Amino acid sequence: MNIKICSVACGLSHSVALLSNGTVRCWGNNRANQCDPLHKTFTKVIQIACGYSHSVVLLTDGTVLCWGDDNAGQHSCINYTGVIQITCGYSHSVALLANGTVRCWGNTNWNQCDPIHQTFTEVIKVACGSRHSVALIADGTVRCWGDNSTNQCDPVHLTFTDVIQVACGHLHSVILLSNGTVRCWGETQENVCDPVHRTYTDVIQIACGS
Repeated sequence: MNIKICSVACGLSHSVALLSNGTVRCWGNNRANQCDPLHKTFTKVIQIACGYSHSVVLLTDGTVLCWGDDNAGQHSCINYTGVIQITCGYSHSVALLANGTVRCWGNTNWNQCDPIHQTFTEVIKVACGSRHSVALIADGTVRCWGDNSTNQCDPVHLTFTDVIQVACGHLHSVILLSNGTVRCWGETQENVCDPVHRTYTDVIQIACGS
């Protein structure tokens, strides 16, 4: 049987690969059990995500499994069902449910799991920065919650419409608009949100580094 790698996710010093047979493999630092052999027992995996030192997988039945560091409740995901997307921050995780709502678990020191997220509906995509999260709503607007120390959750995000993609870096966020332009807010050191991004057109995909 020709088993192939379908996708790869990375934490700070560990990596996870999703294989075409629905299993996963991990390698790298194992000081927080990021590469615990338990992961080798998982089957029917369809999506993977990594935080700083924990990992999450989404199974075909819409449930999630977690392993690795649990010092801030990163494993508190056992009762979620109907999940269609997962994403991880530094030490928190977010799940998008089929009914358009979101669930968060893990570190709450920066309000990453603030109950406000439970009021969101018609969410179609979620993304996590280190200590904040962004949700894309079906009407093309976005919602942010969590750490706002560098304006990652600046109210400016409430003015955006026609958003079709969201992505998060360590302390900033980026969105792609339907007209092919991008907008950025949050951390401004090292020109992370340099105004030059406003000159870009015909963009079809976005991604963020640290």
